[in-house]
Amino acid sequence: MSAAADFSMDRDGAAGADGQVLRVTGDLSLARLGDLPNRLEKQGGQVSVVDLSAVERIDTIGAWVIHRFAREHDARIEGLSGNGQNLLEQVQAADQPVQMRPQSRSPFRRVLAEIGESTANSARTALGLLGFMGETVIAFGGIIRHPSRFRFNATVQRFEVVGVSALAIIGLMSFLIGVVIAQQGAVQLRQFGAEAFTINLVGRISMRELGVLMTAIMVAGRSGSAFAAQLGTMKLTEEIDAMRTIGVSPMEALVLPRTIAAIVLMPLLGFYAAVLSVFGGCLLCWFALDIPPIAFVARIREVVPITDVFVGLIKAPVFGAIIAVAGCFQGMQVKGDAEQVGLKTTSAVVQAIFMVIVVDAFFAVFFEQIGWI
Repeated sequence: MSAAADFSMDRDGAAGADGQVLRVTGDLSLARLGDLPNRLEKQGGQVSVVDLSAVERIDTIGAWVIHRFAREHDARIEGLSGNGQNLLEQVQAADQPVQMRPQSRSPFRRVLAEIGESTANSARTALGLLGFMGETVIAFGGIIRHPSRFRFNATVQRFEVVGVSALAIIGLMSFLIGVVIAQQGAVQLRQFGAEAFTINLVGRISMRELGVLMTAIMVAGRSGSAFAAQLGTMKLTEEIDAMRTIGVSPMEALVLPRTIAAIVLMPLLGFYAAVLSVFGGCLLCWFALDIPPIAFVARIREVVPITDVFVGLIKAPVFGAIIAVAGCFQGMQVKGDAEQVGLKTTSAVVQAIFMVIVVDAFFAVFFEQIGWI
């Protein structure tokens, strides 16, 4: 068994005229330290060098005791080598002051810092999303050049998830929105004796804007979040890394089927939502305003130009691409732990809805400029 830790004091020319050398011997481990830390605290005099050349063994506790003593006496430590010296260096590096409470900052500086951090995060996200969109386009080009790599079954399965499974909720939502628009419009127009123009309001706003816009919001909350959660979970379980290892492109196998499904089905879902919204308005006008369905349909054909239908059908695939790319991008950004899946899923929905509304505003200005109003 190794000797217990001990020390002795003597003078050495290397320590200088006024300094002493502390020579430590024995086993500097927790089991053999004994009362060495207490005796070192009572040690007086100026110590310039701590000599550990006679130490048989040292662990983290022993290294900390020696480091603390040397720090208090402003002494240098000598005599260790190899693993012992490496352990002592790590203990010295870890001896940093711990801030129990964050430094207080003025509210103005705190708000300014949060604004700057949010701006930087938004810029990084926008740049990453742009790069991911480019990767998606490149993957789509690769599928065009090599059609055998197209995953037909996966795409059809996405069709069912994005489109067929969403028909009920989108139809109900659109029908109720049509009823609400007709009811609120009739209440306001009745003040001017113009209840008949409720048909114009329901028809144009449903076909041109609300049908496809509300569908995009619903798809973003339903399918965009699912895309982010699915890919995020696969990222955590390293399935995506395994796909890359065996030579399968995650962009072609996971991202493209979801993107194609959203682009193809959004026009169909948008038109379906617009029709059901008009149908809801038709029923409200029939029961509340005594406008029969035949008169309602005839009026719709007169006041809703075909360009309104085209506007909705043109915007829909763009919205679908935005939703799919945002969801897949956030899912591929998951790393660390399961909490990231929830955070990235939330980010995917918020990002998709925000971008859809922004792009819809650009479309409104564009179509007004070309005369489709």
